[in-house]
Amino acid sequence: MDSLQQQRVSVIGAARSGVAVARLLASHGAHVFVSDRQAEATIAQAVAELRGAGIETETGGHSPRVFECSLMVISPGVPSDAPVVRDAQQRGIRVVSELEVGSWFCPAPIIAITGSNGKTTTTTLVGRVLGDAKKEHVVAGNIGTAFSSVVLDLAETHTVVLEVSSFQLDHTERFRPSIAALLNITPDHMDRYGHSMERYAASKARIFRNQTKNDVLVYNADDEWTRRVVANARCRTVAFSIQRALDEGAFVERDELVIRMGGATVSVIPTEQISIRGAHNLANAMAAALIGQLSGVSAASMRATLRNFKGVEHRLEFVREVDGVRYVNDSKATNVDSVWYALQSFREPIVVLLGGRDKGNDYARLTELVRAHVRSIVAIGESAGTVEAAFRDVVPIRHAASMEEAVTVARSVAHRGDVVLLSPACASFDWFRNYEHRGEVFKQLVEAL
Repeated sequence: MDSLQQQRVSVIGAARSGVAVARLLASHGAHVFVSDRQAEATIAQAVAELRGAGIETETGGHSPRVFECSLMVISPGVPSDAPVVRDAQQRGIRVVSELEVGSWFCPAPIIAITGSNGKTTTTTLVGRVLGDAKKEHVVAGNIGTAFSSVVLDLAETHTVVLEVSSFQLDHTERFRPSIAALLNITPDHMDRYGHSMERYAASKARIFRNQTKNDVLVYNADDEWTRRVVANARCRTVAFSIQRALDEGAFVERDELVIRMGGATVSVIPTEQISIRGAHNLANAMAAALIGQLSGVSAASMRATLRNFKGVEHRLEFVREVDGVRYVNDSKATNVDSVWYALQSFREPIVVLLGGRDKGNDYARLTELVRAHVRSIVAIGESAGTVEAAFRDVVPIRHAASMEEAVTVARSVAHRGDVVLLSPACASFDWFRNYEHRGEVFKQLVEAL
């Protein structure tokens, strides 16, 4: 931290993590310059906050001034192959992520959770597990609160629980959680990783790259890509499985979630009492229970939490029932694998709203589930044509030019006893600011029916 005094630092991206890391660096004596490609009117609030803190900014593009630095910090939304990043590296400028910088200032042990699916639910659940056990903690990261915005408020007695994405893990150097969790690795963000699962998996594996024998990696023993990358881990590894018993870890035994560790097997909770439903949520619950056990939380406390935890907003969130039709907001389903889990979560016929900004999706994995569970698809967003091409021979397809029209069309084709499910499999940036905005608009329209 002392080396930051008077150091010139460029921060690329003025979203919440960019603003937070700029303020953090400036507070430790760095000369910070923030650059964003968006127009000033679009990010006026962020620009006002930065300038109010005495931090210089530019908007509308990256000028040559961004290279007048010895350190460049990039926000998660800035691709590693963006011209500004490539140019900085070619000039010999050190490029790191906001997650990396936050870790430099963090005095507390870190629990970091990543995965293609389930990381928000698991991170939220781990926070609840620690909170219900009266353990001081903070939940931050990709879940909505920038890591850099909370580190100065932490003490050694805290635990920081971080949801981390592959984008945040890119350009980490020394980031080292005491407990890491790798929930799964399934195709996602293929547009950003050159349609290479190897590159994407390597990015996820950075979560445990710096862990030592004193640290622990919790991982999904049922997931092929996860098993493959974990084979290179140098730390202690503890697995969970919903398919089989394990010598050590979390699994199901006689319809109970159990943890076997150090030769002892502890029953945590009957699986039917876990409040969040579905096989994917059983896996999330196992990961959270292992982290709780490793953090010194009793089985009785975890049992109470798992009985009462209701899940997270925008993930299979029940909105309301209208004319015998249930409306469910799964806006957080931004990849095919998330939709695969969602379609398995209902026995009722489904009318699904599918589409948005495509990330290189392969919809073939959904074909049989769609044929078995879906009454109709309402294709939305930029990828509506791609969605129709994938499923036109499977189920009826309707198009909608707005979310309002999509809800109206879905209502018209749904029967009493059906589920209308917003589970897009795509990013939201064609029509909305983010998946939260998309989910909020959907819920508002459903509430207005």
